[in-house]
Amino acid sequence: MKKTVLKVMHAQGLRCLVRRRRRYNSYRGEVGTTASNILGRQFATTAPHTKWLTDVSEFVIGEAKVYVSLILDLYDNRVISVTAGLSPSVKMVTDGSHEAIANLAADEVPLVHSDQGFQYRHRLWQDALSQSGLTQSMSRKGTCLDNAVMEGFFSNLQEEWFRLTQPSTVADFYAGLHQYLAWRNSTQIQARLGFLSSDEYLAATPVAA
Repeated sequence: MKKTVLKVMHAQGLRCLVRRRRRYNSYRGEVGTTASNILGRQFATTAPHTKWLTDVSEFVIGEAKVYVSLILDLYDNRVISVTAGLSPSVKMVTDGSHEAIANLAADEVPLVHSDQGFQYRHRLWQDALSQSGLTQSMSRKGTCLDNAVMEGFFSNLQEEWFRLTQPSTVADFYAGLHQYLAWRNSTQIQARLGFLSSDEYLAATPVAA
């Protein structure tokens, strides 16, 4: 099917224009403590809440900048936490971690992987994980492929929602973001999940013991 679409587009002289993600650099130098790259680009997992990815991205709305922090479960590519604000603060990021951790069962202790942004090197973020028994993992400095799935997610968010809808106010941005993420979890099919949505994949696939 994909090859057929590409053949038709080529015959019609059409091109798919994909913009690269507007990268937000949260690195602030050697501040705080780094963690080892335990994930090691091993993005596959056989059970929910065993491997989480997280990152922060920047969106420009007129003269304003809005920062979005997400936590993604690698089992079913589900967004399990989203926080947003006008500042990429440590509080915004840790609030998201508390929201995600609150929904874990007692025996669920995921590995949590991020880049080396200052938020993830901060004691408050690291304490939030360690106090719940979660293990921290970090990409190597300047190696975005170590968090490639999260990078790809934010690129898709830019192309599939933000660039198409162009919210004109911060309030519209917040409302549209939550609506899009709810649709993505429940409805959007994903090749990585066998062309099922996150909800469908979770319901249809057995979880390994």
